[in-house]
Amino acid sequence: MRLPLLALLAKEPAHGYELKQALEQTFGLAYPSPNIGQIYVTLGRLEKDGLVRAVGVEQSNRPNKKVYYITAAGQEAVATWVDEPTEGPRVRDEFFMKLVIAPLTGIADRMALINRQRRHYLGLMRDLNDLAERTDPGNRVAHLLIEGAMLHLQADLDWLERCQEELL
Repeated sequence: MRLPLLALLAKEPAHGYELKQALEQTFGLAYPSPNIGQIYVTLGRLEKDGLVRAVGVEQSNRPNKKVYYITAAGQEAVATWVDEPTEGPRVRDEFFMKLVIAPLTGIADRMALINRQRRHYLGLMRDLNDLAERTDPGNRVAHLLIEGAMLHLQADLDWLERCQEELL
């Protein structure tokens, strides 16, 4: 949550509710809506770390609010985040550990594990299809996020088939 909030503040200063709205408008239903409390806690930590500064703004009809501005250190942190590659495929896969070790100990059957995991992935795929249907067709960002998750799931399903072929 820290770095996406900093990236939004790199665009323009904002208060917590504006940041929440920006995330919701950008990602729609495809990304879980952040809790406003989590946003304010994160902003407080960013301020403590010197990545943002808060300025109190008086309001006549509402309680005063804090508007957050990104600092030079915050700009640098966002630039570093954007420039660094994101983690790629995982070699330490918890399901694969279960698949290899549990049958050795007699705790589980490999085929049962594969079938359970396949059902789980297919359920997630159905959920993503439902989410895609409920998502505003004009929100390309949300649709791309959903499509990416579906492609990852399809790759996981294909990999399960490969595990079944090799290990059974």
